[in-house]
Amino acid sequence: MSEKVDHVAASDVEADHHPDKASTAPGALDDTYALYSADDVIDPEEARKVLHKIDWHILPLLCGTYLMQYLDKSSINFASVFHLQEGTHLHGQQYAWLSSIFYFGYLVAQYPAGYAMQRLPIAKFIGVTILTWGMLIITTPACKNFAGIATNRFLLGVTEAVVNPGFVLVLSSWWTQAEQPIRLVTYYCMNGVAGIIGGLLGYAVGHITTGLQQWQYVFLIFGSISIAWGVVFLLFMPDLPSSTRFLSQREKVVAVERVAANRQGVKNKTFQQYQVWQFAKDPKTWILFFMSIAAQIPNAAQGSFTSLILKGFGFTTLQTQYYQMPGNAVQIISLLLSGWISSRWPNMRCACMIVGNVICIAAAAALVALPTDAKWGRLGFALSLTLVSSNVAGYTKKQLTGAALFVGYCVGNIIGPQTFRDKEAPLYHSAYIAILVGYTAKTVLVGVLYFYMWSVNKARDRAAAADGLSSAVDEKQAIENGMHDMTELDNKGFRYVL
Repeated sequence: MSEKVDHVAASDVEADHHPDKASTAPGALDDTYALYSADDVIDPEEARKVLHKIDWHILPLLCGTYLMQYLDKSSINFASVFHLQEGTHLHGQQYAWLSSIFYFGYLVAQYPAGYAMQRLPIAKFIGVTILTWGMLIITTPACKNFAGIATNRFLLGVTEAVVNPGFVLVLSSWWTQAEQPIRLVTYYCMNGVAGIIGGLLGYAVGHITTGLQQWQYVFLIFGSISIAWGVVFLLFMPDLPSSTRFLSQREKVVAVERVAANRQGVKNKTFQQYQVWQFAKDPKTWILFFMSIAAQIPNAAQGSFTSLILKGFGFTTLQTQYYQMPGNAVQIISLLLSGWISSRWPNMRCACMIVGNVICIAAAAALVALPTDAKWGRLGFALSLTLVSSNVAGYTKKQLTGAALFVGYCVGNIIGPQTFRDKEAPLYHSAYIAILVGYTAKTVLVGVLYFYMWSVNKARDRAAAADGLSSAVDEKQAIENGMHDMTELDNKGFRYVL
């Protein structure tokens, strides 16, 4: 971006450090505004090289963390076929409650974690939580009853609650709107990779015949890896483009200029009270919240019950670990395809979500009790995260909206396991009805969200034309507004990515 807008509104006051920049209120300036205000001309080739550096440094750290959080969260799934229930003296619905209790912890932590990530260095905060949940996993073998392992799962949910909303904020701090989908699904498909790795590790654990009980080795292995990874994340993950060590000063300017074009700013530590009210009144908040609930009710089919479903259909303990891998490969391919389409054609996100959900509806309607049912649904939820990172501005409002989406995520995952009634094993008829209802509701809500954002974009286009503003002037003003922590509701130059 070679030019900046000299003022935001008539009421703006000048920023002390740069006389032709304006601040709308104390604390409104973005944390990276000093770099943004450099007024340097950014060459496209220079921007491409910086993007390449960011991809190679940041994305592997996100992928490794996402892989470990899914492995650790799903550890009870892999341990369940190695007599976890007997070793911890579980009976009846208690195993199902272990999945739900995890999400109670996840839910409780959402808004405190969001506030902490706004106020604290985000990379350091996430790194500490990785170490903490690794310690919780590695101590799980000490749990000998439902109370012990339920407490462990609750605390695991509290610590893992940081990753998803944190990565939504990280995504919008490093990549442009068009670049975000393919990067998000790249780290999100680590769910599928984790399923494959977990299956292989489970297969290996099945051959251990000495020492501890087999289910205990699952937690010891996963926990040890997570602790080691937490150290790596703390050492190499930067908090912001302005504080990174792998970019030169010039490259930091380029990195900030690139994401400033999102019209959302990069990060602002000031908690804006007015953005809380806008968050509560914004229709997108509630559409995304209920979309998330509907999407996550079916999630229990893959997250905690896949091994038990396969075992119920006559597969041996080792076969249950092996036969989950093809379905996870399908998930990886579908996520990468949807991410590529959404990055290549940015306004195809809602369309990709609808396609994925329609496939799930067809599968659920046919009552196909295969673990691959849930894979396409993950495509839809992954892309819904980019609707927050790309379509919500104002840092306080963004972190609140992300937390709301994951509160819905928790509610859906709390409900989901309870639809798997022990007396219905191995077919779980009630669960398949819940899956069908969930995916149908999600598809309808995606359509509603698309129509709402499309209509707002059209209304703003008409208003800009009536005011005689060119698209270039409108964009420059919108970018400057974004660097002053203005929300997408107030920033009339903001356009939703569909």
